[in-house]
Amino acid sequence: MARYTGPKTKISRIFGEPILGNGKYLGKNSNPPGQHGAQRKRKQLGEYALQLREKQKAKYTYGVLEKQFRNLFEEANRRKGVTGEVLIKLLEARLDNTVFRMGIAPSRPAARQLVAHKHVTVNGAVVNVPSYQLKPGDVVGLKEKTTGNTSLTSAIRGKNPKFSWLDWNEKDMKGTFIAYPERESVPENIKEQLIVELYSK
Repeated sequence: MARYTGPKTKISRIFGEPILGNGKYLGKNSNPPGQHGAQRKRKQLGEYALQLREKQKAKYTYGVLEKQFRNLFEEANRRKGVTGEVLIKLLEARLDNTVFRMGIAPSRPAARQLVAHKHVTVNGAVVNVPSYQLKPGDVVGLKEKTTGNTSLTSAIRGKNPKFSWLDWNEKDMKGTFIAYPERESVPENIKEQLIVELYSK
């Protein structure tokens, strides 16, 4: 199962923001990575570089590789609505992302591992595909055997109340994907229009 396994702080320093959740290290050293990062000033990027950078940021944020990302964009392009906003909705509807948003796992990589190791159910059936696309009304939960594993359940922190498109029942250890989120509700700092422009070339 392909995914990025390199240094996370390096990626955050490339983009100058904590996209992989390690902001404390970014604060200590916000220079670009590399031996001469401190001496190298961030140069003004051209149009193509800005578009490519935004696509890379989205891919690293959601843990998606190029082929998957391209397929998601093509799916977003086929659907009704603004392509960039639909793309963000599809990324948010991934099972691993939803497990993370519901607070079941502390990070997206941890959520991906939970799903891949068959701890997560969708509508009562075990699903071990992190890229599985949820639909409104789908119920996400943990396997009965998993709910008794305190080392896993102790990491559950509960859903952030800002995520109104999700519902989480701590007692039953289940949550519902209520609807696709509106773009303004998604906190990620991604300029999706630049991604659309890149793929439209």
